[in-house]
Amino acid sequence: MPRGSSPKRERQYEHIKESGEHRGMSESRAKEMASRTVNKERARSGESQTASRSSTQGTSASQRGGEKSRGGSSSERTKDDLYQEAKKRGVEGRSTMTKQQLKNALDR
Repeated sequence: MPRGSSPKRERQYEHIKESGEHRGMSESRAKEMASRTVNKERARSGESQTASRSSTQGTSASQRGGEKSRGGSSSERTKDDLYQEAKKRGVEGRSTMTKQQLKNALDR
């Protein structure tokens, strides 16, 4: 953490680092992830002296909620999700349908 960081940023750093370690990351990787996240949040809120354009534009990590780490938008449903929905609705022939066919059947 940079010298002079606010207590809030210190807590945020520790929380992110501990969360990463809890999920099985190495300590060094968890520290790096926490530092990058906190530095980006500091840049977004104007607490840092310098900031890249990518740090200040777009959706913040806290608002995004890890969307990139899940590999896409949270609205993207898996084939299994679609299958379970089709099962609830009683869609005929769902077991042989592709993901796209399940999407189409549920949109009807």
